[in-house]
Amino acid sequence: MATTITYTQQGKYLLPDLKLPEQPKVEIGVWSKRHLRFVKQYHPIRYTNLLTSCKLTAYLADIDKQAEDIFFRLVKQLSEKEGVTEQLKAEDQMLWGRRMSVT
Repeated sequence: MATTITYTQQGKYLLPDLKLPEQPKVEIGVWSKRHLRFVKQYHPIRYTNLLTSCKLTAYLADIDKQAEDIFFRLVKQLSEKEGVTEQLKAEDQMLWGRRMSVT
């Protein structure tokens, strides 16, 4: 499969018209946005490699899914430990709120 390469004249030079393949549109959440900021700031080579290999979107989606799973698992464990239930929420919202905010 032959690919034709096109060029654009920039002054005296012909530069190749390079484009990355389209990446799927994925909504990333707060966890992925924070991780993206971290990778850009502290691991710029990893960021560049993920970006240029078109794996950044999939990587961030995976990070977001893992972080959400951990978050919901921790909330469930904490609510079981503190005895917080939907019944308690319906009966006494003030007590439910105090128990949910216990760290």
